[in-house]
Amino acid sequence: MTESMVKVVFTPSGRRGSFPVNTPLLHAARVLGVDIDSVCGGRGLCGRCQVICAEGSFAKHQIESDSSHLSPICATEIKYAERKAPLLNGRRLSCHTLLLDDVVIDVPPESQVHRQVVRKQAEYRDIKLDPATRLYYVQVSDADMHVPKGDMQRLIEALEEEWQLANLGYDSGLLKSLQPILSKGNRAVTVAVHRGDRIVAIWPGLKDAAFGVAVDVGSTTIAAHLCDLASGEVLSSASLMNPQIRFGEDLMSRVSYVMMNPEGAEEMTQVIREALNGLFAEVAAQINASVLDIVEISLVANPIMHHILLGISPVELGGAPFALATDAAVDIPAAELDLAINAGGRIYLLPCIAGHVGADTAGVILSEEPQEQDQMTLLVDVGTNAEIVLGNRQRLLACSSPTGPAFEGAQISCGQRAATGAIERVRIDPQTLEPRFKVIGSDLWSNESGFTESIDEMGITGICGSGIIEVVAEMYLAGIVTEDGIVDGELQGRTSRIIQNDRTWSYVLHTPEGDEAQILVTQNDIRQIQLAKAALYAGVKLLMDHIGTDRIERIRLAGAFGSHINVQHAMVLGLIPDCPLDQVSSAGNAAGTGARIALLNSQSRTVIEGLVKNIEKIETAMEPKFQEYFVDAMAFPNKTDAFPNLFSVVDRPEEKAVAQAPTGGRKRRRR
Repeated sequence: MTESMVKVVFTPSGRRGSFPVNTPLLHAARVLGVDIDSVCGGRGLCGRCQVICAEGSFAKHQIESDSSHLSPICATEIKYAERKAPLLNGRRLSCHTLLLDDVVIDVPPESQVHRQVVRKQAEYRDIKLDPATRLYYVQVSDADMHVPKGDMQRLIEALEEEWQLANLGYDSGLLKSLQPILSKGNRAVTVAVHRGDRIVAIWPGLKDAAFGVAVDVGSTTIAAHLCDLASGEVLSSASLMNPQIRFGEDLMSRVSYVMMNPEGAEEMTQVIREALNGLFAEVAAQINASVLDIVEISLVANPIMHHILLGISPVELGGAPFALATDAAVDIPAAELDLAINAGGRIYLLPCIAGHVGADTAGVILSEEPQEQDQMTLLVDVGTNAEIVLGNRQRLLACSSPTGPAFEGAQISCGQRAATGAIERVRIDPQTLEPRFKVIGSDLWSNESGFTESIDEMGITGICGSGIIEVVAEMYLAGIVTEDGIVDGELQGRTSRIIQNDRTWSYVLHTPEGDEAQILVTQNDIRQIQLAKAALYAGVKLLMDHIGTDRIERIRLAGAFGSHINVQHAMVLGLIPDCPLDQVSSAGNAAGTGARIALLNSQSRTVIEGLVKNIEKIETAMEPKFQEYFVDAMAFPNKTDAFPNLFSVVDRPEEKAVAQAPTGGRKRRRR
């Protein structure tokens, strides 16, 4: 007997599929890649997977949806409602709700895995306009029995006569639409030509605008900017969380997933391409255009994202010698990657530099132009893997350092991504040790009038990357944390914000009303930040050794994270080396800006391809002094480096050390 199947559509994602009767909703959602949170593994304990059954007729989906098409409320849901909170407004726990018939299911925002506040917006930049793909309008001669010649040959002749474009090639896929286009345009057509030697698209009549998209594929966020290739103007932008996150929070987790599940690489390739196609449709729709008007894509990505997008297994990048399949720029038809733009459209991927220094770093270099600087310039793109470039017009060096996901809120007890409700700014009074903070979604500090009302709907949900940087730096400056990163439990006598957790101490940043848990900064949180920042700083020190300098004159912090951390706090932690503070600044989404430069200026591609060949790559894992520098960098800001620029504007905290007694008590000594 054939198994009975029912349809389910999830909104707002629009993902849909057919499943056997009695399939749990949460299972269906996971199969379809729907963004539903669940911490308890479908046991009905956490309540994070709540959904709502839409009622009514949905002609678009050809579904009559009704709550009776789901299994009745079960004992687990009743128990959850009694134990934690009622399931209001028809909400159900998707882990314990079964499909009985066709339904439309809405996933409310609070049931989605924290939706990131996307901060990768297009930066203003003067770019010399010289796109690789240009439009040409021509009148093609009529067919003539006395001059037997194909219409494509007549088109090529017209382009050579009118535009001096010689020896043009073309994709055979254009032939089937050529004659209908010529007929519709009365033999007048607009042709898109790539790099002056290949026809990639044809439209009837005069077309004065064609588009390109600059894309930054990050491990956490994907950002796309639709540009007018004729004017260079950014017409629309869109971003989304990288759907590969369900395969692993960080890059190496995703490589491990592929190692354990060989088919995983293909699956990750598919989801990233689908995500890109969704973004292309979104940016085109914002200006009421068609994706068929997109004729070119330029793209930057770290090496693992780069390889997965191209359909290359990233396994070789998971261990020494971290071999790239190719480090050269890739310029191919977008159709080879199943990208839904104009059939003849092209995609250009900037070159990679090394096994863990990718095309995104090439984009940063293209944007920031350190090779044009006299100053010794440090470029840092902070993420789960920090990419570091050091140099000036004489010489450029690059490396990566495994900082891990702590700067993105992962591995932090109350950490989360930069989402509404996350604490992102912190100040601590050194006298009272009382904090004040700001959260994403409110412009007010926590001690300002109206703050409580401003966060009433979203609440305070955790600490994001910039928030954890600031709170740890402020704890050090206030004397709550020692140079070695130990929370001083002796201060419990001065403030109730120091509380004991077994044999260590924590700092209470926020105590909510009601039953919600306190937001703490624990001893382990501080240790995670120390490990992350020490890895980055050790990488910088190795580059300084190799280039032969003990002084950095200019620092640029790239990426969404770099755009939102306070540079002074970053230096207090020792995340970056000492430098005049007025010479430390954010580069914004420099990788994305580099992608936009490559899209709009074809000569820049030649520039970056040449530069990358001459960049000296340092493999930190093979450097004998890495461990020494790492250990010194565990201290705040550093055990051996003096930081004179920093402490000329910031008071250095009193030097002290705290030791825990074996019984869990505390001793204190001063040096």
